[in-house]
This record gives sequence, C-alpha cells and structure tokens, in this order.
Amino acid sequence: MFNSLTGIITEKSSQRLCLDTHGIEWEILCPDTSIQSLPPVGETGRVYTWLQHTDALMNLYGFVSAGERSLFFDLLKVDGIGPKGALKIMGSVSSAQLVRILDEGNLEALQKVPGVGKKTAAKMLLQLKGKLTLSEGTSGAAPSSAPKSPYSDVIGALVDMGHEKRSAEQTIARLVEELAKDESFSSLGQAQKEDLLFRKALVEMAR
Repeated sequence: MFNSLTGIITEKSSQRLCLDTHGIEWEILCPDTSIQSLPPVGETGRVYTWLQHTDALMNLYGFVSAGERSLFFDLLKVDGIGPKGALKIMGSVSSAQLVRILDEGNLEALQKVPGVGKKTAAKMLLQLKGKLTLSEGTSGAAPSSAPKSPYSDVIGALVDMGHEKRSAEQTIARLVEELAKDESFSSLGQAQKEDLLFRKALVEMAR
C-alpha cells in the first residue's frame, strides 16, 4: 500500500484536499490544520496517507507529516472515536496542544475541544495520557529545547508496555544518575546500558 502521495494541489476546503498526480486526481480527507500547513492551490504538495476500506465505503485520509498520521492512529485506539471524529479533533487543536493537554491530564481543556464530550475526554485520558510522543516534523509541534535522551529507545519501550511517558523519563533519569556513580556501569557498551536500565526500570515502575 502507498505511504504518501505527491502532486499538484488542485483544491483545498474544510477537511478536503484534492491532489493531481500525473492526471489522476485524488480526493483526500485531511485535518484542517494539515490543509493550512500545505502549499497553496497550484503548487506541489505531499501528504502521508491512510486508506479506510470497508464493505460500505472507501475513504483516503491525508496528513502533512508521518507524525500527524501516527497521532491519528493513536486517537483511533480510543473507544468511540472513529476516523471522522479523529479528523475533527485534529483539525480543531494543534498536535502539540493536544499532546500537552493529555499529558497534563487537563480534562476541562480536553472537553472544550470540538468533537470531544465528557465521556470521550475521560476515555482519551485513560488511553493516551503520557503515551503520546510527537514525531519530528509533526505540524504544530513546539520545538523542544531539551536534548534527546540517549536512552530514548528504553523510554519508548516502557511506553509501549503501557507506562506513562513522563513517568518513564523520570525513572530512567533517576536510574542513570544513580548508576553514573558506579564505574562498572560506565564501562558497559550502549546496548548493555540500555538493557540494564530497562530491567531496573521495569522493577521500579512495578512498585
């Protein structure tokens, strides 16, 4: 299946983009934030795509970056949020704002996002709080002044296992500080350090 489409933008409207690729014009459903980030009509644009294909319909969704597409997939994991609902949510608030609201557990702010009611907001917090990470190039993502952790892969593995990202980052940072005093840890290779940190973090976070 195709990962992205690049072509001449022929039309831009609310949640709808048309893209011409060598004589084939695609109708693509996009968040309004993605559409606003793309070049104007008549210029070349690229969208990362996802095809929804069921017995009843076929829709092509597009996003300005692979990171936004990943966020869309995360929203689909929440019970009660379908593709159209996820599109509305992403078109009403920037990706960075949405991740920040979820990370802070701000139920009140989340309920104010169009397309999100009280029940859906609670489900989103339960499913996604602390588990979203904006990929590089995601539209609306605020640049981070903090350097990337050399143990980001360990943090990512902990998040994949269901732990909150902030908690995983804090645990790894604390363990690294403690182990830095141990000469035997400093002499290990990167892979060995990551393995040791991962095992210790699992014990710490299980308490």
